[in-house]
Amino acid sequence: MTAPAHSHTHPSNRQTLYVLLALILGVAAGELLHLSFGDGREAGAHPVLSGLLELFGILTDVFMRLVKMIIAPLVFATLVVGMAKMGDGRSVGRIGGKAILWFFSASVLSLLLGMLLVNLFSPGEAMHLELPPADSESGLAKTAPSLANFVAHIVPKSIAEAMAQNEILQIVVFSVFFGVACAQLGELAAPMVHALDALGHIMLKVTSYVMHFAPVAVFSAIASVIGKQGLGVLATYGVFIGEFYLALFLLWCVLGLAGYLFLGRRIGSLLRHIREPMLLAFGTASSEAAYPMLLRQLERFGCEERVCGFVLPLGYSFNLDGSMMYMTFAVLFIAQAYGIQMPLGDQLLMLLVLLFTSKGVAGVPRASLIVISATLSMFKIPEAGLLLLLGIDQLLDMGRSATNVLGNSIATAVVSRWEKALH
Repeated sequence: MTAPAHSHTHPSNRQTLYVLLALILGVAAGELLHLSFGDGREAGAHPVLSGLLELFGILTDVFMRLVKMIIAPLVFATLVVGMAKMGDGRSVGRIGGKAILWFFSASVLSLLLGMLLVNLFSPGEAMHLELPPADSESGLAKTAPSLANFVAHIVPKSIAEAMAQNEILQIVVFSVFFGVACAQLGELAAPMVHALDALGHIMLKVTSYVMHFAPVAVFSAIASVIGKQGLGVLATYGVFIGEFYLALFLLWCVLGLAGYLFLGRRIGSLLRHIREPMLLAFGTASSEAAYPMLLRQLERFGCEERVCGFVLPLGYSFNLDGSMMYMTFAVLFIAQAYGIQMPLGDQLLMLLVLLFTSKGVAGVPRASLIVISATLSMFKIPEAGLLLLLGIDQLLDMGRSATNVLGNSIATAVVSRWEKALH
């Protein structure tokens, strides 16, 4: 499913430029609205501002819906074709094993780095908050992560339901069974594999149409956040946001170095290929928005279709490096803000809890906040502390979504390299 080699020189660069421009214009337009009409968070906000924010919300939502429309058939088609080409269950197990090993190493690394930096920076200590009443609410849905939830999240009871809900992990499980069966049946299943290969190509073509709308979505998403809060929110939380982004930058360096050890000089080419998916994830604060384009770019970079189609969706369920780091950051920040000391033992236990609870919530919107909420209550830290982060969650989400894309790209490229499937 590889695109011709020459095709990524100019259009891709132009698209990247448009997304960047949309980002900058979005910030400018948002601040202009905020200065003209005041705060968009208050109930009686200016009607013009409310109307515009609603319009921005609709535009962003349309784009996210278009992307989600592509994901399920794309994951299914690419995975089944990949499995059928691998030929046997053994290579599936081998590639899956290598991918999971990399994901767990990267997750532990992200969590540890986050813990280390938040202890070093202590961003919450300047807050000096009073402990809130015991019954105060954070306003988030209560879904305590449990083993039963996790299993229910992995094993589909109906592929139609899994596709309707965009449960990537469940689609992966079904596709692996389906693909291995196709491989075993050989000639008999060939027409089916051929049809799904065509479906994959069609979905990638649809992706290229949908991506023309990306700059509009990025502009709307950013203008909406800044219009609601104004750039003043950066002054209040500037230190925390700055420290979190510095931590993400260090994580990028570490992941890049790990990639360099396995890929050598080609890491530079990989970063050039994934520039646009990363920008898109940053602008829309959603790693899912970048999935279809990321799959296409990784194949252009030289990763074999069979490995890409298997490792990438797995990574989207298990390997969210940016989100992992954010969770440690958030929990310890809130503890610091209330002056609660967490001994090292508790912090390490928290890392262990986050390592497993974060794996089962890939498809849940604002999933990180739900996991953080459950972790806070487990360690008797006031959940109302989450309200500190709700205002800036979108700004932080932009960074962690881009980091998730970077982490998954490097993972896919490294596993391809291990499998000698990198051209």
